[in-house]
Parts: sequence; C-alpha cells; structure tokens
Amino acid sequence: MQKTLIINAGSSSLKWQLFEMPAETVLASGLVERISMPGSIFTIKYGDHQKFETTVDNLDQGQAAKMMLTELQRLAIIQSLSEITAVAHRVVAGGETFKHAVEVTPTVLAEIKGLSNFAPLHNPMEAKGIETMAQTLPDVKQYAVFDSQFFTDLPEMNAIYSLPYELTQKYHIRRYGEHGISHSYLTGRAAELLNKPKNDLNLVTLHLGSGASLAAVKNGKAYDTSMGFTPLTGVTMGTRSGDLDPSILPFLMKELKISDPNEIMMMLNNDSGLLGVSGISPDMREIKAQEQTNARAKLAIDIFVNRIAKYAGSYLTELHGADAIIFAGGIGEHNAELRQQIITELQVFNIKLDTGLNAAGNEGLISRPDSAIKVLLVPTDEELAMVRQVAALQE
Repeated sequence: MQKTLIINAGSSSLKWQLFEMPAETVLASGLVERISMPGSIFTIKYGDHQKFETTVDNLDQGQAAKMMLTELQRLAIIQSLSEITAVAHRVVAGGETFKHAVEVTPTVLAEIKGLSNFAPLHNPMEAKGIETMAQTLPDVKQYAVFDSQFFTDLPEMNAIYSLPYELTQKYHIRRYGEHGISHSYLTGRAAELLNKPKNDLNLVTLHLGSGASLAAVKNGKAYDTSMGFTPLTGVTMGTRSGDLDPSILPFLMKELKISDPNEIMMMLNNDSGLLGVSGISPDMREIKAQEQTNARAKLAIDIFVNRIAKYAGSYLTELHGADAIIFAGGIGEHNAELRQQIITELQVFNIKLDTGLNAAGNEGLISRPDSAIKVLLVPTDEELAMVRQVAALQE
C-alpha cells in the first residue's frame, strides 16, 4: 500500500497525518505545539488509541519534521521510510501563480519562496519544510497544496482594494485570503451535515486558531474573507495584529526611530495580537486561565470576540442571511465559552446556541431549533482535503 504524508505547518504549530492510500486510512497523526517556544509539545497518535508525547524546549520546524520521521519508525508505524511515496505540504500563499495543487520542482520551490511577502510567517517555513523533507526523502515526490486557492475567484468587488486601479493591476494587489483548504473543507462538510447541495449553501465559516480567519460563502463558493493581501489583516490573532490604520506604520517608524519597514512588519506579525495585548502568551488557553485576575488578559479576549463578531455580522449582512455559521480551528472547536460569547454578540440576528450541545463539543448542530441561523461545530480536516487533491494529481 502507498502511504502519503501530509504536512500542515502553521505559524506556531506543525500538524501531520500519514495516510494509507487509496483507502484514505489514517495510520498516524501528530501535532507539535508551541513551535520555537519553551515547552514545545510533540505528540503522535496511532494504532488502537495509542499515544506518544514528549516535551522538547524550542523545537523548530526542521527538528520537528526529522523527529516525526524517526518516531514513525521507532514506534513501528512504518518499517522503512521507503513506504512513504508522496509528501504534500500546505503552503499558505500561492498568489495568482498557483490556483491548484502542484508537484514541487525547483522552479515551484523558488516561486513559493518568491511569494513570501504575501505570508512572511508561513511561506519561508513551508519552503524550508519542503527542503527538509526532500533531503530526508530524496526519492519521494513532494507536492504543494495552496491555502489561497479557494479564494482565487472572489468577486472583484471584494477582492481588490480602493487603490488607483492601475497599481492594483500592475502589482497584482488583491485580497488573496488564507485558510482556504479549511474553509473549502468546511463548506463541503456543511453540505453533508445539512443535507443540502453545496451550490445552494450560504455560510459564514470561522477558522479560529493561532491564525484566524472568516469567510463568507455564497452558493458554495468563496464570496469574501477576512485575510487580505497577506495573512496579517482581518481579526485579531495569536501574534498578528489583524486590521489597523496603515498610518500607524509610518507613525511608529518615526516615534521608534526605525528606518527599516520590515522591523515594523515583524512586530505586527510576531509581537502583536493576543500576545501583544495580553502580555502573556499567544495561546488562548493561557490567556483564559488569567481572565479573572488579569485585566489585559480579559481585554485580549474581549477584542478577539469583538473582531470576530464584527466580521461575522458584516458577512451575514453581505449574504442577506445564511444557512449556517460554522466554528472550526483549535479555538473554534475546543472552546465552548468563546463560541457562546461570539454568538451572544450576534444576538441581533436571532441566533441561539443549545447550551448542552455547545458544551458537548461534538461535530454537528449546536444551535437550538428556534435559531434563525443554524450553528455547526465542524472539526476541520485540512489533511483529508489535501490528500484528496494529491491523489487527483497522481491519477
């Protein structure tokens, strides 16, 4: 049996799954949390509810990938690395260059690196991950699946900014959006759960994690999204600022006596968001633990909820209502209290959660029967979406 390894490297985590194909059977899955932070947590789940977990301080992406391959063999999940016949990587920014999954060639890898300005926290790490896996598994084909591809057909009204149109055209400045693999999967899964054709569905999908984004889905296709030219914009995230007045950039450069704009961009990407407001951590779990005793922790949570409610409300207006709102992502899937806080902020739309279903946290409907808009909890499965795209390419 052929085995496909799916790599999903985020800004602070590395998720992976090993599939046996063509059955799409998950042989093992793993997660490395708190990448390049103290107390990096390395976890593998496999077999009959078996689990291996260890903590390694400041584990970076390259070390995490090598450790994954070592543990796959040590735990006898595979006997040899030669069993892996394809490796697919989630790549955040494909720009206008990549509108579907591709096999990675030297040219493709160079283009992925060249698109780093669109996703400075992601594309460089993902390119490094491709190189690491190519060195470790030199005879295995590497594939790239792009997070931005779901949004390539956004209506121009929502895709472009109010800049001089000539500059928009010349420099390909537009809203590219990210988390598209997730938003696309959520759309398809919602169609199954609601027993409705995908092209008849209007949805607001919330992918809430360390990176967070919302999408408006109209007739089964992306209509609008919170992330923009880069993943920096939109709602408040773990370390990213989300939306801000662009005049703040030259103001801070002057006040802080900074001449290199990249320094400011690094601050907005790495030191802002939940981390910057709370002063505690980019991890919502750690902030939540201090919510009652730390005013900045509470403020960070209030801002996070507020920004999400603003976007969700605007999308419901833009879509003239929706069949459902979908919660997904690490925070969206696992934090019932935050789901309730967000829906409470949207009460003008007469959306009502079922307290028991919301607390249970199982996939499916978590709203009351009298809710004007259904609310779904859907654990996103970007890896399954990716392995299907790779299988289609191989065919």
